[in-house]
Amino acid sequence: MELPTPGAAPHVLVVDDDPSIRQMLVDFLGDYDYKVSAVATGAEMAEVLTRTAIDLLVLDVRLPDEDGIQIARRLREQSDLAIIVITGRRDEADRVMALELGADDYLTKPFSPRELLARVRALLRRTKMHADGARREAGARAYRFAGWELNVGLRRLSSPQGDGVSLSNGEYNLLAAFLGAPQRVLTRAQLLELSRLHDDEVYDRSIDVQVGRLRRKLEPEGQPPMIRTERGAGYTFLPKVEILR
Repeated sequence: MELPTPGAAPHVLVVDDDPSIRQMLVDFLGDYDYKVSAVATGAEMAEVLTRTAIDLLVLDVRLPDEDGIQIARRLREQSDLAIIVITGRRDEADRVMALELGADDYLTKPFSPRELLARVRALLRRTKMHADGARREAGARAYRFAGWELNVGLRRLSSPQGDGVSLSNGEYNLLAAFLGAPQRVLTRAQLLELSRLHDDEVYDRSIDVQVGRLRRKLEPEGQPPMIRTERGAGYTFLPKVEILR
């Protein structure tokens, strides 16, 4: 088992029974200032997780003592730990199963270490945004913006005139994502992640359609825009947001 020295860098745990892959990822990710632990079995992984704060898990599907996909499912039931599954299997059904059972991303062997690094960086960015949004929403009773109010507990939106405005589940999640990161450019991918727009209601619809629907409810004709399109980038929620606790 290879364990890093303590530090402030994100801590990645690699679980793979191939010692050459473990060492390669320890060396490569370490060169980019990540702390890296590497173990060969699910049992060793569990030991590390009980005594060390891990930011991201790189998990092989085929381990000598336990199936990696089942490990991912169990971990997802217990925590929001970021998980990238790696495997030699190329079957699309395996990829879909891994993602549905809890993995955040999936990479097929053989893979480029640089591609893994890019996925690690992207997933850690998304995880940080989720954490920032959760901290922002923790204890929030409601959000106020431009005279509007979104009651978090009741999931109810009220206009400046006091009228209730109905929101679909997808629209509510999208608005909550904007309110958690006001006056910041959010890409379409970030909005999909932050708003969790992957349920049956919106699975086959683009984020642009959802933004359009939300705009029609927040921006009656003649009113200033609240959501600005950032050409080639994404969207920005323009009003200042007050959190009521």
